[in-house]
Amino acid sequence: MEIVGIDVGFGFTKAYNGKNSVIFKSIIGDATDIQFHSVLGEDSSTANLHITLNDKSYFLGSYAELQSNIREYTLDQEKLLDNYFKILAITAAGLCTDTAAPIHIVSGLPVGYMKRDTKKLKELITGVHHITFHHPDGKDETRKIHIEKIHVIPQPIGSIFNLIFDEQGRIIDKVLAGQKLGVVDIGFKTTDFSIFDHLQYIERGSSTMDTGISKCFSVIAGKLRQESNINIELFRMFKFIESGIIKIRGKEYNITNLKKRVYTHAAAAIVSDLNRLWENDWDIDSIILSGGGSVELAEYLTSGIEGNIIPIPKNIDARFNNVQGYCKFGRYKWGYTKYLSEQGPLEKPKNAGELENKEPSVKPEPEEISTEKSSRGLSWLRRQS
Repeated sequence: MEIVGIDVGFGFTKAYNGKNSVIFKSIIGDATDIQFHSVLGEDSSTANLHITLNDKSYFLGSYAELQSNIREYTLDQEKLLDNYFKILAITAAGLCTDTAAPIHIVSGLPVGYMKRDTKKLKELITGVHHITFHHPDGKDETRKIHIEKIHVIPQPIGSIFNLIFDEQGRIIDKVLAGQKLGVVDIGFKTTDFSIFDHLQYIERGSSTMDTGISKCFSVIAGKLRQESNINIELFRMFKFIESGIIKIRGKEYNITNLKKRVYTHAAAAIVSDLNRLWENDWDIDSIILSGGGSVELAEYLTSGIEGNIIPIPKNIDARFNNVQGYCKFGRYKWGYTKYLSEQGPLEKPKNAGELENKEPSVKPEPEEISTEKSSRGLSWLRRQS
């Protein structure tokens, strides 16, 4: 048995199994014949993603962005599940694992789609799948991916699990587990607001808003279109946003000040939604900022949010917060002892410098948590499968 956390987002697809972490853009393109493969450039498992699944061949991620004539991505939840989720999730599972043994997956959905889409998500990827990875050197590798079980939870709680569990799936932060926590999970398309009281999900204070980082990208792309008459796809904005400089037809545009104005406006909208939704939840102990968008907007958000905000560590990739939490919770739910007996001892993640969580000196077992509510919260989560 292999336990894997998988998060298929509108911007990026992520996977984590305790040893390996995988991330690539959620872009699917047609597979074309490449006449020449350079030995230079990026050399990683996701740099040249060419796969065949169900007798159809695709380029994925940055490879599709660079090489495909037809590139597809979506900001529509229903289309993501119907057309893209299976391809992206199976690929991520195949990249993250190297076993033919059954896989148990924990994944998440925005809180606003949990009731509608949980059953569909499970049906999409449960079972045996055969995927072929086509490597630039001409070698093909066909893998059997057997997804035996899948457990779906609200996306934001993954960030809580990442804080309270260690890699073995044991609760290490009983104080945090016993608090009333608010989570602001800012993704590419959506922002999830969720409240968990002693790890019990509170429906009243949880909602999904269309205020993700893609809205910021869309506004900036619109301004650039007015200036240059060029329509820039949103998935191509990441590197330009980071540098603050974009060249179009040889002309350089500095978008630093524009980005600041747009981010300030987006942060204000998120804070407004938060204050309205959590108006009666003034007893929240701590607020967790999570998701890739939270890093972009953190400096604009913290001044507007009232309460104890748990800061985002500088040495990690916040896009992995949820998916790491999924994996840790999977080990809690399905048993870490069984996992070890079948998989052998854990190794550090390959990119441990970015993703490593420091090991605590004391690691109490899950049942050691003392509050009755905390136990009820986790018991409820464990039963949902």
